[in-house]
Amino acid sequence: MDTLSTYQSSDEDDSASAVLPDPVPAPAAMASVAAPSSESAAASFQAMSRSLVAAPDVAFKEEVAGGAYLDPSTKEIAFNPRYEDLYRPEVGPENPFKTRQQKATKNMLSGYVEPAHMNAFTFENQRRTFHSYGYALDPTVDNAAGVPGASFIGEVEAAAASKGLTVFESQKARPGDKRKRADRGDPSVVDGYKGPWAGFVDDVKVSKPSEEEQVELDRMLDVKVAEKRQRDDKTIDEKTQLHIDNPLDYQGRTYLHAPRDLDVDLYSEDGPEKCFLPKRCIHSWTGHTKGVSAIRLFPKSGHLLLSASMDSKVKIWEVYNERRLLRTYTGHSKAVRDISFNNDGTRFLTASYDRYVKMFDTETGQCIGRYTNKKIPYCVKFNPDEDKQHIFLCGTSDKKILQWDTTSGEIMQEYDRHLGAVNTISFIDDNKRIVSTSDDKSIRVWEWEIPVDSKYIAEPSMHAVSATGMSFNGRWMACQSSDNQIRVYDAAHKLRLNKKKTFKGHMVAGYACQVGFSPDGHYIISGDGDGNLCVWDWKTCKLFSKFKAHEEVCIGCEWLPHETSKVVTCGWDGVIKLWD
Repeated sequence: MDTLSTYQSSDEDDSASAVLPDPVPAPAAMASVAAPSSESAAASFQAMSRSLVAAPDVAFKEEVAGGAYLDPSTKEIAFNPRYEDLYRPEVGPENPFKTRQQKATKNMLSGYVEPAHMNAFTFENQRRTFHSYGYALDPTVDNAAGVPGASFIGEVEAAAASKGLTVFESQKARPGDKRKRADRGDPSVVDGYKGPWAGFVDDVKVSKPSEEEQVELDRMLDVKVAEKRQRDDKTIDEKTQLHIDNPLDYQGRTYLHAPRDLDVDLYSEDGPEKCFLPKRCIHSWTGHTKGVSAIRLFPKSGHLLLSASMDSKVKIWEVYNERRLLRTYTGHSKAVRDISFNNDGTRFLTASYDRYVKMFDTETGQCIGRYTNKKIPYCVKFNPDEDKQHIFLCGTSDKKILQWDTTSGEIMQEYDRHLGAVNTISFIDDNKRIVSTSDDKSIRVWEWEIPVDSKYIAEPSMHAVSATGMSFNGRWMACQSSDNQIRVYDAAHKLRLNKKKTFKGHMVAGYACQVGFSPDGHYIISGDGDGNLCVWDWKTCKLFSKFKAHEEVCIGCEWLPHETSKVVTCGWDGVIKLWD
């Protein structure tokens, strides 16, 4: 206890003149040991206090460790390091798998750039010298112009002849280096004064070619016009190829006759009462060498499938039984954009980027008619009336809807009110009215054979409608909008927008993905730009199913009219799939 009472810090003054208080001895020690004198006790405690150090000097961690270590591959530092820490040599084991080039020090992706400085005037002087005379000082060597042994790049002989002089230094003038300005005129005379806009003396300004040059230009222009006309007028021969041995069955009927030996009645006018969601792919049709742009089912029965492709060919397939490829129709030089059956399916139209609309016989493959107005047709549609099966409409890239007569091969009417290319054409109100959509972000309603739109639908929030689909009962028209939404219009009541029916959840911006309905009207289907097939519930507008159908854009989809859950899709991967 006597020792602990004198315990103190080494920082305190421990001079010999300091007087410590006398310690108080313990009672037990006083009883057993005789108390020493006060002078000897003070001296002993003073000597002990000099040897005790309560807080010794401790070296800092930074001094022991030598600084913080940094990972050379780090991209972000959470503290402020010193210069020595940033440029400390790398330590640690070497990577045995790195090559010598990979181990080299780099300060950029392609290697190591040494720090260098060049005056801006020197750099610009050498650049202009190289541009004018073809030589400049070698920047990799520390030299200067005019010094013996200076190295140049470019035309070394020219540099030696001119002794390495630059454009800034005096050299022998070349023809055209210094051009003489024309007289600026007298500033007091307004009409004749040119000022700084005066040209050069040797300027030759010719705005009109000479007679010989004009004759040559006219000849070249005529050749180009003739080549373009010949290229546009050139059509390939229409051909067809039958892919089955016998197109007739045992009763002599062609493949246009719908089969009766199936589980479903293809001759029934009523569709299934309740439909279900498709879940798996049960068949794939392959035969197109490029992406499939459109598919259409055979009218009423749906036992045949017509497909148009970017390989400029049209093919027809079986949907039931063996699902064979029946026939290929060839008659276009460019991709086919749209196809359309007539009411009985005996004929169909094809619209291609070669500016032609052609009509083929479905059974024989013969081309019946060719129609063109030198513009690209975007959509074609037969008039659904039985007495107007010889008339079809064609929406073109020049903002017009043309009404063609197949018997005479002439244009009967032009509907010219759109401000952009016409994308779709639909018939409503017992085929008395036409609904057209365009890239001008509008929807127009026309009376048949009246070239003035009776209704114009356009709002600031609307986007261009790229595809449309009619319900099986003909009341609703679904419009594929470019803002990744499907909007529904009531076709039975003056084509009014049903604001409660908006379907979202897919990506179709930039693609004309086809939209369709289920036969019972409970579902609405559409492809999207990611290759998915989307199925919505009509009542709640919820996205029920979304699955990957194609590797590329799923551009078309059709629900079989007599099936509860079978859907046909096509995509830009060149495959047509049947889902159930």
